[in-house]
Amino acid sequence: MGESPGTAAVAIAASSIEVHRTHPSVWDVTGDGTMGHGVSPKSPPRRRSDGGPATVDGAPRTRIIRVAVREGARERGRECVRAGRIAGMTDSAVPAGSWMRRRQVPLYLAALVAGAVVGLAAPSLAGVAEVLIHPGLGLLLYATFLEVPAAAVGRAVRDRRFLAAALGVNLLLVPPVVWLLSRPVADDPAVLLGVLFVLLTPCVDYVVVFAGLAGGAQERLLATTPLLMIGQMALLPPALWLLAGPEALATLSPEPFLAAFVLLIVLPLAAAWITQAAARRTRPAAALAQAGSGAMVPLMMLTLATVVVSQIAAVADQLAALLQVIPLYVLFAAIMVVLGLAVGRLAGLDVAGRRAVIFSGATRNSLVVLPLVLALPDRFALAALVVVTQTLVELVLLVLMVRAVPRLVPQRLRGRG
Repeated sequence: MGESPGTAAVAIAASSIEVHRTHPSVWDVTGDGTMGHGVSPKSPPRRRSDGGPATVDGAPRTRIIRVAVREGARERGRECVRAGRIAGMTDSAVPAGSWMRRRQVPLYLAALVAGAVVGLAAPSLAGVAEVLIHPGLGLLLYATFLEVPAAAVGRAVRDRRFLAAALGVNLLLVPPVVWLLSRPVADDPAVLLGVLFVLLTPCVDYVVVFAGLAGGAQERLLATTPLLMIGQMALLPPALWLLAGPEALATLSPEPFLAAFVLLIVLPLAAAWITQAAARRTRPAAALAQAGSGAMVPLMMLTLATVVVSQIAAVADQLAALLQVIPLYVLFAAIMVVLGLAVGRLAGLDVAGRRAVIFSGATRNSLVVLPLVLALPDRFALAALVVVTQTLVELVLLVLMVRAVPRLVPQRLRGRG
């Protein structure tokens, strides 16, 4: 059966790659007037019996489309492949190692559900799961930092606009928003501390993968991760003093902060960069780096399930007290999406940068601050459940954001690509 020139060239539904005519018989799929490496848009194509161009410069049309997507629109092409929008694309056309990454959202939700089932069915496992949170987080962050080349941190520092936007949203705009939203629970010290801990700290782990699912700048988020972590650890004590009063600091000890920073940031980051350096010289190190990067999704699933198992039974017992914070978390995410959108626009960031800033502002660091909250005195025991509740609410919201943010920041922006 014959096919029209349009369907033969490329079939992309609602994708970011523009397909339009630049010659009576030639299709431009790169968006810049070229057909890809070694193919000229001015070359008259051979034609098939049905009138459609069969070849251009002797190359099959299907080959030209693949070359054009690869050479002319690599970044946008990867986004379309992830979305499954290129005609004929099947799971077998994508490397097997990316299978779990392309299904992160349902896998993470499945891990949460599994953790809830296990935790409710066997409450006695909560103590064991709580002990495993710290090691699990360390491994997860090690796998995350494996994808951050040491040189990328220097490049991120030189990307002044993105860095200023990400740090400004998280360190300057978030505190007043959190103060405003926390006023309804200000009379309950345990709930207040939990809300402040979790909302004042930007996420440094799964924000990268969720932003990537929405076409955000994964590399820039990965490169700014250490800076965001250092910034939030420096901001948290004075912010708690300002928003909760001096009595909040009286309950804190510097040891949990220092231990979390060393165990969850310094050691995983150093180990990751050592692994990267060794991977360039030895095969075992290269295999370890590849395995670590590929284990990011399973480690995230294990960490989420472990956190839920450790806390779900207690959450169920305190459900009535925790219901009051759910609207606060939803409203926080909505406000930060609007603020992130505005800051990205004012900073003149590209599409990927704007989407990344939105996710960075709306996603919080519950998995990292949880050990700090667990170290609080017993009278603040409910604070840990407040943090865990934020994780559960946030993951549902992230699923919605993966669909909504690309609509808020479409691929084609006026004056920018």
